[in-house]
Amino acid sequence: MKLKNRLVTGLALVAGLIFLSPVLYSIWMSFETAQSYYTGQYEFTLDNYVRAVAEYNFARYLLNSIIVSGLVTLLGITVATMAAFAFARYQFRGGNLLFGATVATLMIPSHISLIPNYLTLAKAGLLDTYAGLILPAISNGFAAFFLRQYIKGIPKALDEAAYMDGATPLQVLWRVIVPIAKPAIFSMGLYIFITEWNNYIWPLVAVGKEDLYTLQIGLARLYRINPGEGLVDWPLVMAACTLSMLPVLLGFLLVERHLVRGITLGAIK
Repeated sequence: MKLKNRLVTGLALVAGLIFLSPVLYSIWMSFETAQSYYTGQYEFTLDNYVRAVAEYNFARYLLNSIIVSGLVTLLGITVATMAAFAFARYQFRGGNLLFGATVATLMIPSHISLIPNYLTLAKAGLLDTYAGLILPAISNGFAAFFLRQYIKGIPKALDEAAYMDGATPLQVLWRVIVPIAKPAIFSMGLYIFITEWNNYIWPLVAVGKEDLYTLQIGLARLYRINPGEGLVDWPLVMAACTLSMLPVLLGFLLVERHLVRGITLGAIK
């Protein structure tokens, strides 16, 4: 049994290293100069990070991504939690049809909504604004579905006891449901944050001002920074990619325990 456990552990470590090898290589590459990269030598430098932040405005792009992704996560998880609570706890006419429509949105490619969203925001005068980046991403059918399934597994007796004590529906949601469903909420929060953080198409369509560019648009622009004829400055690009990974990794470390627990308990329920 011990030999079997060691073998499984060894295979898991090897698989993990293989999985992480592209990330580790990109980080390694980010500390090279463009000349040393293309000549096959190695020259350690931090200049790529300095250039990405100071010369190519990545500090501003990072701030924009944090603002947009953070607000989308906060507003999106709030809307999804309230919708999930309504679907899980209340019986009303058309409720099943409405929930089915919510789930059906998962089968609709997001690119189909690009033109309607663009035209709507253009008429509202919200293009080239933070609101234009945030509002179309607030609704999330998967988060509402996942949280609804989780909340349905919470005993209704807890709700009834709170109602007997004079609690309102919002108080039941905030003081009873949310603390119990915290693992699932954190899981969906991280999911929404990562999805919005990696979003490229909508910011590209909705924003024309450089001051509102997100990290993904900034990364795409770096491909045009050439150290020589027909050459891409890959060490600079990898330094920018490394900077873009840091907030996501930090967010994962902060909610890792809730993430694993939420996915496990959600599957069981």
